[in-house]
This record gives sequence, C-alpha cells and structure tokens, in this order.
Amino acid sequence: MVSTATTQIWDRLPPIPDGVPVLIAGPTASGKSALALQIAENFGGVIINADASQVYDCWRVISARPSVAEETCAPHLLYGHVAYDQEYSTGHWLREVKPLLSGSQRPIIVGGTGLYFTALTEGMADIPATPPTIRAQGDQLDLQTLIDGVDAQTLGRIDTNNRARVQRAWEVQQATGHSLAAWQAQTPPPVLNPADTVPIVFDVDKQWLLDRITRRFDQMLDNGALQEVEAMRQLYDPSLPSFKAIGVPELMAHLDGRMTLDAARERATIATRQFAKRQRTWFRARMKNWYQLEISK
Repeated sequence: MVSTATTQIWDRLPPIPDGVPVLIAGPTASGKSALALQIAENFGGVIINADASQVYDCWRVISARPSVAEETCAPHLLYGHVAYDQEYSTGHWLREVKPLLSGSQRPIIVGGTGLYFTALTEGMADIPATPPTIRAQGDQLDLQTLIDGVDAQTLGRIDTNNRARVQRAWEVQQATGHSLAAWQAQTPPPVLNPADTVPIVFDVDKQWLLDRITRRFDQMLDNGALQEVEAMRQLYDPSLPSFKAIGVPELMAHLDGRMTLDAARERATIATRQFAKRQRTWFRARMKNWYQLEISK
C-alpha cells in the first residue's frame, strides 16, 4: 500500500475525546486506513471495516486490505470474513456492525463505501430480501431497461451509471410493489448519530489522488495482486459482487490472454479513478456536516 504522510495531517484532526466513536470516510487510495491505524495506536480503539470489497476473504492485495503486519498493531474487524460467493449487502454489514458499537473499545469505522456510512448514520429501511428469480431476471436486463423500470423519485436519489444501484432499485420495485424511495421514507432512526461521533471525511486534491492511485496499483502488482487473482481463476463468475472488485476483471482478462498486462494495468487504473470520482461526489453531497480533512500534497 502507498504510505501516507499521516504526520502532515495529524495536527489538522479535530479533538478525539475518550471513548467516542471515530468515523473515517474518503475515496480509495487517500490514506484512510493509515490514519485509522494511527488513531488506534495513539488513542486506542478497534478498527472496523466499511469497505465493500475488503469484506471478501479472497482479496487482500487487490482490495488494499490492511496487511498482516498492520493487523497486529490494532484489532481489525469485518475484514476478509466473507466467502467469495456469499451474499453480502449493506444490510448484512449494518447488522454485523451494531453489536461492535457497544464493546469495551472505541470503534474506529473506516472505509470508502458511502452507503455503509449512510445506513449507519442516517438509518436504513428494512426492505424484504429479493427473491432469487427476480434477481436472475434483473441480471439479464441491460442498464437502460432497468432504469426504465424504476420510478423517477428513486432515480433522482441514485447514481444511474452504477448498474448495481439501479438493479437494486429495480428489484425492490419488482419484488415488493413499492419503490425504493417509498421504503426509504419509512427508514427507522440511525444506529449512530454523527453528533455523538468524530466524523471525518477526506477531501483530497484531484491530481494528488490520481497520482497515488497509479502508484498504488503498481505496488499491488509488485505485492502479488496478479497471483491473488490467478488463485481464484477457476472460480471466476463475473456476476458475483466479489469478482467486480476493481482490478479483478482486468487481471482476469490478462490471465485469459485477452489483453496485455500493461493494458490491464491501464484499465484498472482508469476504473479506479472513475470510482474515486464517484466517491468524492457522494461524500461531498452526503457528508457536508462532517469534519473535512483537506489533503493536497
């Protein structure tokens, strides 16, 4: 992983009172995990994952999970605990994180999945599970057809370029007869009130982040990302969320002889940059009242 000069931002942190939960959100490659570890080492606490790709047990390198050495420096929870083919959603994560908030150690929740933080701090509707038949039907539809099957109010709340989000909205409407927006209107109170936490969101310079993304993927390759993907090659199923982690489809294509390693590297880097852009947009829209940790160098 790319080393973050956390000493440069340490003095910019807000006060961190004893025992108060810390939330750290930010785009990929911005240095969230390094900051979480430094806070745990200086103030105490258990680090809890809030990144959808880092829950899978097969991806340590490609998802930039904390290293084994880093995990020995402080307790880490909800990392690499889900099998590659196991269903896992925001609802699963929220149910798992709830009991961890009442433990003896301060929770330090860190990650780049904005939906996890939104569910935690704004509440999440208790939507019934989608029947497999409807999910299978949705898998066969193109993005525009899915969009056409979602109500305007819901479409105004989601990223319509994100197929997974659109399909989820389509599935809810098909399965329950009610729109996702309608279900969200019945959202219960949040598990955590941001006012009772230290909520930090990284607001990083675009070029600074793009440079880090390029360097980090090179380091992933040096640290065995290709070998990690190759180990899962015989199990590869592009429809599974675990195999949609950035870098996995590209390196699989290389292993199958469909593109060079340089081309795979370039495509993965571009995909990561696009993902980071979506993350930054989400955080700026949904976390305006969080403490903005600005980083430009």
